Amino acid sequence: MRALLAQARRNHSAVEVGQNGVGVTPTWPKQASSRGYRALRNQALVDLLFATGMRVGEVSSLDIGDFLLEEAVFRVQGKGGRNRLAFIVDKETVYIQREYLKARTRFETENPALFLNASGERLSTQGISNVIAQLRQQAGIERHITPHMLRHTVATPLLLNGVDIRVAQEFLGHASIATTQRYTHITKDHLIGVLRKHHPSLKLRTEA
Repeated sequence: MRALLAQARRNHSAVEVGQNGVGVTPTWPKQASSRGYRALRNQALVDLLFATGMRVGEVSSLDIGDFLLEEAVFRVQGKGGRNRLAFIVDKETVYIQREYLKARTRFETENPALFLNASGERLSTQGISNVIAQLRQQAGIERHITPHMLRHTVATPLLLNGVDIRVAQEFLGHASIATTQRYTHITKDHLIGVLRKHHPSLKLRTEA
């Protein structure tokens, strides 16, 4: 995840320097097909997937109006019509999303989609997968990566770090907590390791 984010950041920085030179105020991309827009879009896209744990279909369905700028909140059209709010808590993510929104709203198009492809149409789920695959290759990551794996990557550390499973359920937009519990098998080794260090019975036996 760190390598993907870093690659997206490098791509965006390289386009800015190449177009404007060091120390020059960047110009906003004017077309969805431009390198500048695609680099900025890809950075915002991969950052958003990790920050919110959204499904790829949910990200593809986002419209400009779904990003509540002042509150740094996204309105998500969830699976099965279960809508929810996705809160952005990382300042860097907020900055990236706001910068992207500024560029996106400058396009003269009637398409309300937040993320556009090079033709100016809504970026599809396959298009998002292609972006992830391209970043993976550029970053030299050998393992195959899908957008859904990014969802797993944010869900598992949340549970490892002690987030209540019902909070994780709301965050991920699961209708049933049983779906969220599928992630807990990954944390089993971590749980056993903690218990082996801190379970009170171990201390009682050593004292005996």
